[in-house]
Amino acid sequence: MSEAILVELTWIVLLGIGSQWLAWRLRIPSILLLLAVGFVAGPVTGWLDPDAILGDLLMPVVSLSVALILFEGGLTLELRELRSVGRAVWNLVSIGALVTWVLTTLAAWVFLGWSVPLSLLFGAILVVTGPTVIMPLLRHLQPNKQVSSVLKWEGIVIDPIGALLALMVFEAINAGAVWRELPMQAVLGFGKTIVIGCSLGGLGAWALSRCFSRYWVPEYLQNPVSLMACVGLFTASNHFQHESGLLTVTLMGMLLANQSRASVRHVLEFKENLRVLLISGLFIVLAARLELESFRQLPVAGSLGFLAALLFIVRPASVMMASLGTSLSQYERWFLSWMAPRGIVAAAVAAIFALRLESQGVARAGELVPVTFIVIVGTVSIYGLTSGILARRLGISNPNPQGVLFVGAHQLIRDIAKALHEEGVSVLLVDNNRQNINIARMAGLPVHYGSILYEHSIDELDLAGIGRMVAMTPNSEVNALASLHFVEAFGREGVFQLPLNPEEKKPTKGVASGLQGRQLFSESDCHEALEQLFESGAVIKKTKLTESFDYETFTEQYGLNAVPMFSVSEAGQVDIAVSGSKFSPLDGAKIIALVRPITSSEDKNQNT
Repeated sequence: MSEAILVELTWIVLLGIGSQWLAWRLRIPSILLLLAVGFVAGPVTGWLDPDAILGDLLMPVVSLSVALILFEGGLTLELRELRSVGRAVWNLVSIGALVTWVLTTLAAWVFLGWSVPLSLLFGAILVVTGPTVIMPLLRHLQPNKQVSSVLKWEGIVIDPIGALLALMVFEAINAGAVWRELPMQAVLGFGKTIVIGCSLGGLGAWALSRCFSRYWVPEYLQNPVSLMACVGLFTASNHFQHESGLLTVTLMGMLLANQSRASVRHVLEFKENLRVLLISGLFIVLAARLELESFRQLPVAGSLGFLAALLFIVRPASVMMASLGTSLSQYERWFLSWMAPRGIVAAAVAAIFALRLESQGVARAGELVPVTFIVIVGTVSIYGLTSGILARRLGISNPNPQGVLFVGAHQLIRDIAKALHEEGVSVLLVDNNRQNINIARMAGLPVHYGSILYEHSIDELDLAGIGRMVAMTPNSEVNALASLHFVEAFGREGVFQLPLNPEEKKPTKGVASGLQGRQLFSESDCHEALEQLFESGAVIKKTKLTESFDYETFTEQYGLNAVPMFSVSEAGQVDIAVSGSKFSPLDGAKIIALVRPITSSEDKNQNT
């Protein structure tokens, strides 16, 4: 029996992470594939049975996993983002949540034929959107900074609000008088939850930051200790007030992220990796435990009508009401109106309350879970497959950005950036040299004055349309640190830096290879070599390749007198020459290279 459980747990991990990787390869939202794989492995084939594996531990494991996901989400919430989107976020989690609750309740009563109390409970459950779905979709869509910030904040903050609202409705149903008990239950419940959540969340953030800043906890134990604090405070908070733990861990993560006493970036990186594992396993497990029979008992027309009401009435109405008086543009409002997928939190809360209501004999309470999964699958599928098209049509997203962020703004970089800019490629130059920045700005290039190593530079830079970073400063340490800093934004494959100078390649000097970005151009094209070539009269030149003058002809003609750097295809695809990788632009592409004029004597030697 123990070996069989081990095998099934192993399959959950393999299917979850394998689906994440396959979704990345196929460029589709990972949640779609996770749901499909879990559904096939569970109710379709009967191969996977999570209830048999975990039994009574299933719901507690799901609850703790959701707590860890929300804690990680809180660590990503930067208060500076609220300067531009604070009002929109506040309106969405207050006015928008109220509108969503009322309209969803009405839709459940009309289309599903449920009682008013059950409809009120379901409306409260579906107030949540959730970071478990929003964050993977944002990574896939790459919307602009304002839209991304609004959706991220809404998805994380609305979860504890929705869960608490559902609890208030449930307790009012238990009291037997929804209309009389609900207002008082809501006031008391919200007040108690806020007091407990703020107290324990603030205490946890203060204790962790103090312990980390005073080095009372060694660095190798800081991740486990933060994990321990998250789980402990979540359970303690729920002990004093049901469903208040989500607020506690979310607030603790947010306070930790915005304090300056101790760095928690390494904690965030660990939690990000843990989140991927948890989301993968949770969606596989929850999809696998569905029962086909429960879906057959649902009214098909009513279920589809309810889903359509959520998509075309509830979400647009809540966003339009909440966005009045905000800085959101019309296009951004339209996109937000088409982005409210439900995820793990809705599924977990629905499952918990369905079990409680069924044990009390509430009519049709067993339909909560299958309808919730219809909503999850429907919203994730429809939003996941169509939101990318809508975002591109509205001009607020670029899922495959080709732009380049240049670290440095000296003459060579300015010439390269100008050549790319003329081909329609987005560029951004960052430098703390005021003169370089002013010259670049006068040349019509987008610039940012400041240090690339500033802790919050990723948040402050406008990276719309930017998909990679190129560090070309004379300082190899700065190049390496910038590469490490921007791995978070562009991934390891999207950060580049110049090779080390010859002196820095000695064993006792320079930067370790594991701490660098990908090496630009060729191994010998360090900053000194490029500067010497540039000062000898070499210029940045664009050359269009044709059938009669292909890349092979280009290299034969220029030889060592040219350093190929970038190529821009006719479709706008940018490729960067990288040391150790073959650089082979196709016909029709334009090569951007540093080319030294060939003297007459050199020309004769080449002809000979």
